[in-house]
Amino acid sequence: MMTTAVRYFILLLGLVAEVALAADEPTLLAGQTLYLPVYSHVYHGNPGKDGIPQQTLVSTHVSVRNTDPKTPIRLVSARYYDTQGKLVRSYLNTPVTIPALGTYELFVPRTDTAGGSGANFLIEWTAETAANPPIIEALHADIREARTLMFVTTGQPIKTR
Repeated sequence: MMTTAVRYFILLLGLVAEVALAADEPTLLAGQTLYLPVYSHVYHGNPGKDGIPQQTLVSTHVSVRNTDPKTPIRLVSARYYDTQGKLVRSYLNTPVTIPALGTYELFVPRTDTAGGSGANFLIEWTAETAANPPIIEALHADIREARTLMFVTTGQPIKTR
């Protein structure tokens, strides 16, 4: 026979497990603005006689992934800013719908140096009904015969609706 104390202990364990599982669920949102750091070049090596280190230009492949299995999201804007915070260009003329589990991609070619080493995107999305927030990443690459440079940056929410 179980004592009352043991029954309460088992009940308490069940409640703690339920709360822990619920904490793993993403918060559903109606939209966000995300800050995504990107680079048009990276500095490396030692500074030269002019005091400036070497630079390697990189391309940037931005991926906006709708993580919601049922709900489409709407990409409202993707604005590209330079190192000084000046708007370089908008990558969307009109909003784009990303279907459930779909992906929308943007690309900044390696020859586009306008953003500089401190470039960034502000990416805004909305949904008609609350949805899982998207994953927004930028893959930076310089692929050549003798070497490959690749790294990823991840968007961070700065405003939630």
